[in-house]
Amino acid sequence: MEPAVESKKEAKGKEAVEQLAEENKEAKPGETRHKEPKQTGDTFAEPLIFGKWGTEDVTINDASLARYVNLKTKHIPHTFGRTVTKRFEKANISIVERLINKVMRSGQGKRKLSGKYIRGRGSCGKKLQSMHIVEKALEIVEAETKQNPIQVLIRAIENSAPREDVTRIKRGGIMYTQAVDVAPMKRVDEALKNIALAAFSGSFNNKKKAEEALAEEIILASKEESKSFSVKRRDEVERIAKSSR
Repeated sequence: MEPAVESKKEAKGKEAVEQLAEENKEAKPGETRHKEPKQTGDTFAEPLIFGKWGTEDVTINDASLARYVNLKTKHIPHTFGRTVTKRFEKANISIVERLINKVMRSGQGKRKLSGKYIRGRGSCGKKLQSMHIVEKALEIVEAETKQNPIQVLIRAIENSAPREDVTRIKRGGIMYTQAVDVAPMKRVDEALKNIALAAFSGSFNNKKKAEEALAEEIILASKEESKSFSVKRRDEVERIAKSSR
């Protein structure tokens, strides 16, 4: 009985091998049909921001800002507020999304500058509207500079980030100002805020669109021109800090 059972098992094994060989006739050498083929091409490629721009070749010259400028790419730069309750988590948010969040501001809120910044523009909380503004602005930057607009944005942030500011100190009932170094995370925040405010003031009460004003400010700041609002604001802050040393 035992030899007969073994012969049946051998016959079934041969049939299984022959059936597998027939299935794999058209398969490439070293590849079988019962296994999933390896992913090739752009399957594992990094997603592009808005499906258009990557950050592989983007460089950050300012070493102090490198840790706080996140170049993580997503097709839709939107985290849906998952990191708002975590301290210092904004450093892990894409720099493009941080710019979008700053564009959602409608003026400074604390005071007016030359009577231009007022509340009530209606852009607060409208993330989709801000995303469209930033996307169109980056398209304009790419068309005018013939460069990766993310690289141009990084240059604008580096040039408009203040290195020194003032703080108020009270000793013995006397209040005076003292110059202090600005933290890298705040430098990025201030640069993005001033770039967004420049877009707001440039498109307020005139026919210029918000995306055009934002693109113009990014290009001017990347070249560190004196016409840039964010560069002028940086120079003003550093000048006041220098006099308070």
